Amino acid sequence: MQRLSSLLKLLGDDVRLRLLRVLSFEALNVSELTAILGIAQSGVSRHLGLLREAGLVTEDRTGGYTWYRLTPSLQAPEGPRAALWEWLRREFGTTTAATRGDDARLQEVRRVRKESFVEHGIGARGQLVPGRSWAAWSRALGLLLPAADVADLGCGEGYLSIEAARWARTVVAVDRSEAVLARGRALAARRKVRNITWQRGDLERLPLADASVDVALLSQALHHAADPALALAEARRVLRPGGRVLVLDLREHDEQWVRAKLGDRWLGFTDDALRTLIAQAGFEHATVRVGARTPEDPFTVLIAAGTKPATRSRRPAAHRRDPVT
Repeated sequence: MQRLSSLLKLLGDDVRLRLLRVLSFEALNVSELTAILGIAQSGVSRHLGLLREAGLVTEDRTGGYTWYRLTPSLQAPEGPRAALWEWLRREFGTTTAATRGDDARLQEVRRVRKESFVEHGIGARGQLVPGRSWAAWSRALGLLLPAADVADLGCGEGYLSIEAARWARTVVAVDRSEAVLARGRALAARRKVRNITWQRGDLERLPLADASVDVALLSQALHHAADPALALAEARRVLRPGGRVLVLDLREHDEQWVRAKLGDRWLGFTDDALRTLIAQAGFEHATVRVGARTPEDPFTVLIAAGTKPATRSRRPAAHRRDPVT
């Protein structure tokens, strides 16, 4: 009875139940579980330790990572805990806001894992392809671009700023959070990148002069803007004639949890709404395409671009309205 009481107490915690649920899909490491559950890594490790002690979870080390998975005997049809797992499995099948959020973040983990080749590029015929890297390809394509002055608007911790600095003449990285700018500066210093200027500012009121850059980047930033139309108008203002804006953002979705967890103001944009926003901001040749999409992932990444007219024209008024509508 004491052992049963301990087990029931262990399962009487929503974080541990969520861990068991996502681990029932596949093996995951601590960093991935932290991203999925949205709690501190120390908390994830503590809960995993308790589940491991109870014999519900096992761990193994492969490829430099520690992977956690459900103990095989837990799911065995004739195992000692078969009835317990059957009950948990039925309960895990109930869709709630929490499980929807966990599932969406699990899909994002799978996408990142695939693109970063944690599983290392196994081809369609099981062929290992050493050296295959999307990061290397993006850097190689950067060598084909002319030197330019770039503004990374809503830069966050500066990963894209640092990548752009490899081919740009100068980069101005703008974000409203001084804390993330400090982390960006530290990362750039570690990588000995010296052509980036870090500035604090809002997307709707950029701390940049008119016609001061050639390229304006808005990577997963527009859905954080209070007024996306005004943010695009500001991007146009700071671009030189003939300059281009490049937008990476989410297609319209219904994952409401991103508002509280990630501070998203907008649940993405339809293709037509994003194209209209760019055109109404005064850009020519507005183009919207799918940048990344995987089955069962609720998030589709859109890539969009527009060109500021090469000749001076009247600055369009910012449209203050719901861009999705």
